[in-house]
Amino acid sequence: MAAPTDIQAPLALIIDLDGTLIDTQADFVVALNLMLDDLRLPHIDGAFVAQTVGKGSEHLVAQTLKQVDAGTNRFELAMQRYQRHYSEINGRHAEVYPGALEGLQRFAELGLPMACLTNKPTDFALPLLADKGLSRFFSHVFGGDAFPRKKPDPLPLIKTCQALGTAPAHTWMVGDSSNDAQAARAAGCPVVLVSYGYNHGRPIREVDADAFIDRLDELHWS
Repeated sequence: MAAPTDIQAPLALIIDLDGTLIDTQADFVVALNLMLDDLRLPHIDGAFVAQTVGKGSEHLVAQTLKQVDAGTNRFELAMQRYQRHYSEINGRHAEVYPGALEGLQRFAELGLPMACLTNKPTDFALPLLADKGLSRFFSHVFGGDAFPRKKPDPLPLIKTCQALGTAPAHTWMVGDSSNDAQAARAAGCPVVLVSYGYNHGRPIREVDADAFIDRLDELHWS
């Protein structure tokens, strides 16, 4: 990928986690269905998760209950059960995407500071990155509970740029969904989207982004 000429070359990278670095869909399906078993409710499938994941655990659980017509009065119990099950299986069914490790290695060799910014809770993000051998690449890891608001709000990107010590115009956001793109646009960060992640069931190339890549190690700039 060659970036458009009107984008400043990156001095740092902010990289999403689920759907960008690691395919975690199966983890979500397993944890949610274990939660639903506890509540004696019917299961959901991977297609539902792919359309729903990306806006934080609270949103995922709430939409799951809505999907199975469970009502909102069971949300607190469902969240407790989901968090317990997810913490137990976190990473067990997940796989690093092809090209992700190679891309991170090249960016590190170039001396680029990197932060992982995800809407996944920090307590889930940290062990997942460590388990998959990716945590060593990031100087900062910020989960969905790190700031008062989550992506697509720009606040997490603005705060992450501050932590990295780079201006938004020189800090590229790499993600897989409209959440990442909207947050980046509002924060003033260039945004590159991968083609293989979770974009709420919508074609990724419909999203306003500066470029699209099929693998993380295809990310290049002039």
